[in-house]
Amino acid sequence: MTSDNTTAKANLGHAAVNRIGYGAMQLAGPGVFGPPADPENAKAVLRHAVASGVDHIDTAQIYGPDVVNDLIREALHPYPEGLVLATKVGGARDAQGGWLPAGEPDSLKAQVEENLRSLRVERLDLVNLRRFERDFPDAPAPALADQLGALVELRDEGKIDMIGISNARLETVREAIDLAGVVCVQNAYSILDRTDDDIVDLARERGVAFVPFFPLGSAFLAGGGPARIAADEHIGAVAAKHGVAPSQIALAWLLARYERMLLIPGTASIAHLDENLAVGAIELDAEDLARLDKVQP
Repeated sequence: MTSDNTTAKANLGHAAVNRIGYGAMQLAGPGVFGPPADPENAKAVLRHAVASGVDHIDTAQIYGPDVVNDLIREALHPYPEGLVLATKVGGARDAQGGWLPAGEPDSLKAQVEENLRSLRVERLDLVNLRRFERDFPDAPAPALADQLGALVELRDEGKIDMIGISNARLETVREAIDLAGVVCVQNAYSILDRTDDDIVDLARERGVAFVPFFPLGSAFLAGGGPARIAADEHIGAVAAKHGVAPSQIALAWLLARYERMLLIPGTASIAHLDENLAVGAIELDAEDLARLDKVQP
């Protein structure tokens, strides 16, 4: 049972975007560190995404760092009307490519300025505040109100259009919606990791978008998310019924979970990009969803 949902849209704040976007993180070198081996291929992937209807691209200055935003600018500037570029602030990289918190309000403002310069825009469509409360739960961290206050100041100045929250706990998401009117939550979520079911429910209740990262489960964790999806008997059975790949069923499950679930699967391959975009034409029925409920997280 399928229908052509490739151009189905949902609201990301006040912007209506196609529900399948593109995450640009994988355009950097291995480990999201350094430049890609083939920059021209990376730019070709970006151009193909936009030509195929993608109007929501997720990026960050720390991808590389200082690599992916440059590729986006070189490939797509001047940007087509209606393209939403979402970036994130709150993190930094060390010399070995490790991920570090950088969430002090003044640092957040400086990171916004870096994104403005590298993307060559006067206003960022969406800035996600990346929290590290799950990575370093016992470490001191800037107050959420101070962090959001800095971003709201920039929103008032016209340098940011919309604000989101990333990698946050339930109570943080609730507070961010109340304090700053955040329009989206960007957390890890997949058919293999439903830890944030309660945050998806809150997003539905408050009318904000949910943008899952690691939509196929994290390849960095034990068991490897994509490999586990490919081996799962329940996902495999539904995939065989629809004549598609197991990874496509895992993405389609996310679309079925919430009408404002927006996907940003990443790839450095045009063929894989087309496979991801084709997920919009898969419609899971009640029997499929019941079968997929049996997948063990």
